[in-house]
Amino acid sequence: MSQKSLSKWLKGIVAGMAACGVIIYLYLIPIWGKDLAEANPEFSYCYIPWLVAILISAIPCFCVLYFGWKISSEIGKDNSFSMKNAAYLKNIAILAALDSAYFFVVNLVFMILGMNHPGIFLLSLMVVFAGVVVTVAAAALSHLVQKAAEIERENELTI
Repeated sequence: MSQKSLSKWLKGIVAGMAACGVIIYLYLIPIWGKDLAEANPEFSYCYIPWLVAILISAIPCFCVLYFGWKISSEIGKDNSFSMKNAAYLKNIAILAALDSAYFFVVNLVFMILGMNHPGIFLLSLMVVFAGVVVTVAAAALSHLVQKAAEIERENELTI
């Protein structure tokens, strides 16, 4: 598989993930939230705060997709192991860490305010753990890509 072909596939995957994210965040979550609020009217006051909190958590997710697109573009230019890609991966790691911390704090605050069920809080810890996994993986990849870029740069200077 050529670099251009791989780049096209990666961009297709990123675009598909963005489309899925738009459908989930802007269509499914509001509908599910309204259904839950109608089924449990005593918790209907929680709908708007939860919707806003979840929509705010979407911002880092779409930023990560932007950096994924940029990495795909660099791969298409046959520039896979570059300092740019290392920086993009570092940004992805930072965004994933921030989103995980934000989601944990929001769940904890909603729990303290009585707007969250303990079972939901425990399930949200799995989401936070997944975010931490993405953080560690992106940070490790950033480090490896940076090392590979340094080795590549040293080899270009060798006759």
